[in-house]
Amino acid sequence: MPQRLNTPSVPTADDVPCTHLDTVAKFFRALSDPTRLKLLEFILRGERTSAECVEHAGISQPRVSVHLSCLVGCGYVTARRDGKKLRYSVGDPRVADLVVLARSLAADNATALTCCTRIPDSQD
Repeated sequence: MPQRLNTPSVPTADDVPCTHLDTVAKFFRALSDPTRLKLLEFILRGERTSAECVEHAGISQPRVSVHLSCLVGCGYVTARRDGKKLRYSVGDPRVADLVVLARSLAADNATALTCCTRIPDSQD
């Protein structure tokens, strides 16, 4: 058998474990972006089109599309085609519960969160 030189091995998907904590952390990272959170809260109030989301967010259509794709891909929002339009809605009512709970916890801990220097403010 030929001897292998010192070539770095490239990890495959099977080599990289996905732990429960990794998944939960990723779940929260998807919500950590202020624009995504703004869009999610907007969609929680009822089904929205892409154009409505662009108007609400006040940013370009391509950027809104990226954020909506993230929310759909992570399972917070569902999208359905209606002719040429995509309509977005929340598929799981627990998402609304989570947002309400997060707002309540953030309000209760506003002073500590404001003073926290370990987590930088978002730059969106």
